[in-house]
Amino acid sequence: MIRKIIKINEEKCNGCGACAEACHEGAIKMIDGKARLTREDYCDGLGDCLPACPTNAISFEEREAAAYNAAAVLASKQQENFQLRQWPVQIKLVPVNAPYFNDAALLVAADCTAYAYGNFHNEFIRNHVTLIGCPKLDMEDYAEKLTQIIANNNIKSVTVARMEVPCCGGIENAVKRALQASGKFIPWSVVTISTDGKILD
Repeated sequence: MIRKIIKINEEKCNGCGACAEACHEGAIKMIDGKARLTREDYCDGLGDCLPACPTNAISFEEREAAAYNAAAVLASKQQENFQLRQWPVQIKLVPVNAPYFNDAALLVAADCTAYAYGNFHNEFIRNHVTLIGCPKLDMEDYAEKLTQIIANNNIKSVTVARMEVPCCGGIENAVKRALQASGKFIPWSVVTISTDGKILD
């Protein structure tokens, strides 16, 4: 189809990457130090990248191009936001020894936190090995399993993500007891999320 789409003048491009950052659809990538339109079907033709370019290397043109594919752009963004590194994630299912625990930053999260906090993958799961559970629903004490994981692996840090509700205290207490029982000194922190999706501390 004939439609409006961006055109990049590679001679003018200085390789700063500002246009790629400004492109919300991910149509522009930096390749060999130059900006390239890599996916015509990701370019919506609105030109958010134009004002970002300091050398005026980007302009519009009308030509034969693939139609803008909003569904493909959305799927791509969702995949970029997916940060989970291992499976399984349930505390009661995860093995006590696994290669992904070596030098791991451990995230122990109440399962509601991922639903309450919209950017959970990027802000919490990213670069962490994730373990989830709900002490109220599982009706079990996670401390013994977590103690084994911490004691038998080289865990470099532990982050607890919990909701503000009282029942989430169980997951925080289990981690605290596991750290004490492991005999290791490991940096740890607790993040509490409110029921309306805000970080409280």
